[in-house]
Amino acid sequence: MMLYMDDAVLDCVLLTIRVAGVATLMIVVIGTAVGWALARGKVPAQLLVEAVLLLPMTMPPVAVGLVLLNLMAPSGPLGTFWYLLTGERLLLTWQAAAIAAFTVALPLYVRAAQEAFAAVPRRLEGVAESLGLGPWRLWFQVSLPLAGPGLAAGGLLAFARALGEFGATSLVAGAIAGRTETLAVAIYNSINNGNEHQAWVLALWSAALAVLATVASRYLSTRFPSVERRG
Repeated sequence: MMLYMDDAVLDCVLLTIRVAGVATLMIVVIGTAVGWALARGKVPAQLLVEAVLLLPMTMPPVAVGLVLLNLMAPSGPLGTFWYLLTGERLLLTWQAAAIAAFTVALPLYVRAAQEAFAAVPRRLEGVAESLGLGPWRLWFQVSLPLAGPGLAAGGLLAFARALGEFGATSLVAGAIAGRTETLAVAIYNSINNGNEHQAWVLALWSAALAVLATVASRYLSTRFPSVERRG
């Protein structure tokens, strides 16, 4: 099966990369802070918070989509905020697809970030504090760089997960060709329309992107092992 690239396939690939890229950016910004707080035990009722954060991974994707559908509705909090910000509706847009991908991929990154920060020896942070580094400089100059490889690997895994998101995306973004039809949605539509060849081409492109992200993540994990293993 050849990986040919016509206009329809190109649109799907580029849109999927855009959606996954924006989702991953949001995941890294929010998930890094959450992962650090969990690793340092600074979250009240931490076990409950961790369980809630894992819900998008354990709930059926369509159930996650149902929750997002209500949040993004014109009368919902996200839908209302988006309308006030842009003057447009949020549902059935690529931004809605990005929020769906963010929601389902966030738990993967949070777990990776939690483990990455937990691997940073507290003695190194203690030494840095004794040398006069304040909390922000300590975080940016010591904790974050040491956890960096683990965070990058987690980010790539989250990107790979976002690339393949389907269940929640199909509910909140639909399948508008060239606008909201990601690779996963396009594969489903191709199968429903009896175009198995197109479905295979799209599936192979989806697999190729996911493999690239996963290989890069594994490379970072092995090339830059945790500080605990480095000693």
